[in-house]
Amino acid sequence: MTLRIDRILAASLLLTGVALSGCKSEAQKEVDQQAKAIDKSYHAEADLKEAVAAGAPNSVQATAHNQADALRNEGDATKKHLEKEAKELKDVPKK
Repeated sequence: MTLRIDRILAASLLLTGVALSGCKSEAQKEVDQQAKAIDKSYHAEADLKEAVAAGAPNSVQATAHNQADALRNEGDATKKHLEKEAKELKDVPKK
């Protein structure tokens, strides 16, 4: 949980720093890349959770699957949020 929060905070700091740099198109690219990387990490963590539960009793597998789905959904939501923030960088005036 702490690692995911750290990723979100890092992405937010990146978003703020790049926005202040006044380089809109590059800022948007950086934020989009960060959003994709965060989403990919959530999906990888979900895949790992399911792989570890493989071969376990059905109830354990079902729980792992539900947790993995929640991780994927959280990654997707974070990605969408950051992409929305990146689009708002268009409104940041250039220096």
